Amino acid sequence: MSTTESTAATPAPAEEGGLKRVLGPRLLILFVVGDILGTGIYATTGKVAGKVGGALRLPFVIGFVVAILTAASYVELVGKYPKAAGAALYTQKAFKLPFLTFIVAFMVMCSGLSSASAAARAFSGDYLDELTNGALPPTLVAITFIVLLAALNLRGVSESVKTNVVLTLVELTGLVIILAIGAWAVLSGAGEPSRLTEFESSGTGYALLTGVLGATALGFFAFVGFEDSVNMAEETKDPTRTFPRAIFIGVAVTGTIYVLVALVSSLLVDSGTLAGSSGPLLEVVKAGGVDFPHKLFALIALFAVTNSALINIMMASRLCYGMANERILPRGMARVLPRRRTPVVGIVFVTLLAIGLVSTGEIEGLGDTTAFLLLCVFAVVNIAVLVLRRDPVDHAHFRTPTALPVLGALTALILAGPLADRPADVYIRAGVLLAIGIALWAVNKLVLRARGE
Repeated sequence: MSTTESTAATPAPAEEGGLKRVLGPRLLILFVVGDILGTGIYATTGKVAGKVGGALRLPFVIGFVVAILTAASYVELVGKYPKAAGAALYTQKAFKLPFLTFIVAFMVMCSGLSSASAAARAFSGDYLDELTNGALPPTLVAITFIVLLAALNLRGVSESVKTNVVLTLVELTGLVIILAIGAWAVLSGAGEPSRLTEFESSGTGYALLTGVLGATALGFFAFVGFEDSVNMAEETKDPTRTFPRAIFIGVAVTGTIYVLVALVSSLLVDSGTLAGSSGPLLEVVKAGGVDFPHKLFALIALFAVTNSALINIMMASRLCYGMANERILPRGMARVLPRRRTPVVGIVFVTLLAIGLVSTGEIEGLGDTTAFLLLCVFAVVNIAVLVLRRDPVDHAHFRTPTALPVLGALTALILAGPLADRPADVYIRAGVLLAIGIALWAVNKLVLRARGE
């Protein structure tokens, strides 16, 4: 798929006093897989089934294609510009419009926080109820959950990433269990194969198209995360060489697992039951005919959604750090703890925002908001990679075929647009977030002007 632009030079090492480079190739691959896996597949599979019916695999197949197209653009850009600011950096370099740069950066940050909030809601839902019989107040559990993850982030990226590795292995184990149950069901003749071709929409043509696109837009929430990894560029060893393999392997592994899990879910559980649960994979375990402890699987699922929230809060704080270094946010946002070298102001800031988002919606709404915001950003990034072909750099890096970012931009715009049957509250929530972003941009500009910068 790739070609390479090359010269003799290599990217310069991180500046003294910057972030510590601790991520090698294996850790980064596990980081990408762990970032993509989690809340999306464990908590929103049922909501996707409610939109599309038994043909649950179809939205995940389409989502996988869209993810690969955009991942190729991110790989080229992080190779050219191995900095922590990600999409904000690429937007600024391509269009040189500070306002657009800030909006893109703010949308990325809010998408991570809405994703973390969806994970917090999933943590306090049916999986936890399986262990506690609903004895704990969900909102209090969700807020406490976010605060504890913020404390872990403050300890350091090494501790956070090592925790991510453990949680990634746990959540992979949970999905392997689902696939094993599915294999047993096929061999024993259990399940209902006819459901695999059933669509929820009773219409044809336009109604069927919007139903599939709406399901794909929500299902795309399960694929988000690979874009977060580029914000770890300044904490990765040799990022120009490490990122291409890590991102492509991560997306391919998770995409394959998602399609197989979707097949098993539809085979064993009807779409109505899946849609009514915030713990749909637990329903699959209960229907699988295998004597696997339900409470143990619920515990595995809790670890999985914990991983999603941990990484999203980590990435949002690093994005704040990157934006502050680019002077898009005040320089104080780049302040780090002297000994831990973690972005303390950024972590506190995004944690407060995440706590606020927990009370704004349930899993489906927050997940759909995450996907919508990121699809808008992905459209911009795919266009940016084409514009930045006019900006050569003095080191070797991955170059994606031109057709891929073109297709990536088109598919992202379609899924973000009105053809995707998306509830109005998603647009309202995104609009409110954008309004907050515009207000923050104006305040920051006034402060810079007052300082004569």
